[in-house]
Amino acid sequence: MVKICCIGAGYVGGPTMAVIALKCASIEVAVVDISVSRISAWNSDQLPIYEPGLDEVVKECRGKNLFFSTDIEKHVSEADIIFVSVNTPTKTRGLGAGKAADLTYWESAARMIADVSKSNKIVVEKSTVPVKTAEAIEKILTHNSKGIKYQILSNPEFLAEGTAIQDLFKPDRVLIGGRETPEGQKAIQALKDVYAHWVPEDRIITTNLWSAELSKLAANAFLAQRISSVNAMSALCEATGADVSQVAHAVGKDSRIGPKFLNASVGFGGSCFQKDILNLVYICECNGLPEVANYWKQVIKVNDYQKNRFVNRIVSSMFNTVSGKKIAILGFAFKKDTGDTRETPAIDVCKGLLGDKARLSIYDPQVTEDQIQRDLSMNKFDWDHPIHLQPMSPTAVKQVSVAWDAYEATKDAHCLCILTEWDEFKTLDYQRIFDNMQKPAFVFDGRNVVNVDNLREKGFIVYSIGKPLDPWLKDMPAVA
Repeated sequence: MVKICCIGAGYVGGPTMAVIALKCASIEVAVVDISVSRISAWNSDQLPIYEPGLDEVVKECRGKNLFFSTDIEKHVSEADIIFVSVNTPTKTRGLGAGKAADLTYWESAARMIADVSKSNKIVVEKSTVPVKTAEAIEKILTHNSKGIKYQILSNPEFLAEGTAIQDLFKPDRVLIGGRETPEGQKAIQALKDVYAHWVPEDRIITTNLWSAELSKLAANAFLAQRISSVNAMSALCEATGADVSQVAHAVGKDSRIGPKFLNASVGFGGSCFQKDILNLVYICECNGLPEVANYWKQVIKVNDYQKNRFVNRIVSSMFNTVSGKKIAILGFAFKKDTGDTRETPAIDVCKGLLGDKARLSIYDPQVTEDQIQRDLSMNKFDWDHPIHLQPMSPTAVKQVSVAWDAYEATKDAHCLCILTEWDEFKTLDYQRIFDNMQKPAFVFDGRNVVNVDNLREKGFIVYSIGKPLDPWLKDMPAVA
């Protein structure tokens, strides 16, 4: 029986291994992690992450051929294939601070694999890593090999949160990069055989190691670039009276461009986009390509600009101050159908408003109060370290309360901001909300989910990204 072990029980490791276990009944899959609380959650009825369809997959396989354990060394030593899905946070100090990936956790995983292995292993990079990481891992393993042979493969994930299980069931492509040697090709085939249980062969792409590593960074950079492109257009639409939804629809009809990722918003978030682009920038700089680095930097600059612009719109509309005013924040996750708040634009928007001494009442159907308080009190890159290395009990932000529904959040508020496109925000009783708010009542829609005309008829002053401006906002500066 083939044995697979995955080091890291997070957003990538957990769902990916659960689906492998479901689709490959003849393979034993173990997911290991040093976090006792995380493994306990995977073994309970309340999984540590929310993802549609994940519960059913885990319950179907857990205890049969899918196991969650903290006994890392045992499972690593027994495995034929080891997936490594550990954190690769952005460095906050030292060489490459603010851009380069911190490979501390990767290196310690590689050294542990070398320590406990008693048989040949295929080691698979699953977390997003900078180009040439495989070479570093290879060096650590071969210099500590004790006669055991290792093959390193790169198998980046292309999951979108909220649809991760469907993405795993029916991937656009599975990418496997390996060495162009007989041993390397054999290792690629072994991993191909796993995916071939359910993925059509023409969707399994094989490349050299560096192409696989770079493809992941490139894919995320291209997606983020599309969002920044449409967001840059949204600013021009507001300035000219164009409607960004109409512009995006017209542009998306071009088959060379396509309609996806053309929704203007308050900005992109998630655990990958910003981190991967910073990583790409650093690699370009290290390889003497400053012009290329500057090109990709601009994608992040536009994203930051979009979040700042949103906060400035709120403050300038509300008589240039939000000090002491109650502001309702609807949605905190970085997108709908996930509880993930990593790099969510909501953090920067909330911090911007708190900087002007606003009082925030936040509602999100999937994000806990503890997580919101953590995110608002942590330093920029702290979230990307394993949870036991994050600040233990961050100081609660006093001007922030968390509400149990949208009506509670908006009661007596001066304005409401929609920062996540949860479906329920489209069907709220906005008349009831208007009646219970302070007047003038403002709506700042960062996701273009509301019917602007309908809300204006009810008496709201509405700002919707990239849409013709409410007369109230006409002569107010968009950028401080």
